[in-house]
Amino acid sequence: MTLSIRPATPADLPLIAEFIRDLAAYEQLAHEVRFDEAKLGANLFGPRPYAEVVIGEIDGSPQGFALFFHNFSTFEGRPGIYLEDLFVRPEARGSGLGKALLSHLAKLGVERGCARLEWSVLDWNTPSIGFYQSLGAKLMDEWTVMRVDGDALTKLAVS
Repeated sequence: MTLSIRPATPADLPLIAEFIRDLAAYEQLAHEVRFDEAKLGANLFGPRPYAEVVIGEIDGSPQGFALFFHNFSTFEGRPGIYLEDLFVRPEARGSGLGKALLSHLAKLGVERGCARLEWSVLDWNTPSIGFYQSLGAKLMDEWTVMRVDGDALTKLAVS
């Protein structure tokens, strides 16, 4: 079995969309998926990409992906990598592909002078939490994620 990680290309857009939908279904959030594939493609591969994607393959067959972007730590004065989505198909779990994807992002972070690699995980997702902790990740219990979206975002923008 050969694991490989490669940067996504515009030709991978349907595959990326499929992975996003599969991840949303796994997280019981399929009802929240509302992206337009063309806009997603423009935001990933257009003149100003907002995020990057890598595809994880087993024996040349795409089995997972990671979508990430840079954030910034003011305390460190350096960028970080924020992992927005990580997904490995159920039949490929346990193959080492998830670890390979995270390792790839860690290497990118080191190469790019990043201070950290971080992500969020649903609190009920104990298999993933255990997996992440086995790699040295720690829960940031003292932080709470805040979000403004939809009508609240529009309202805040005009206030």
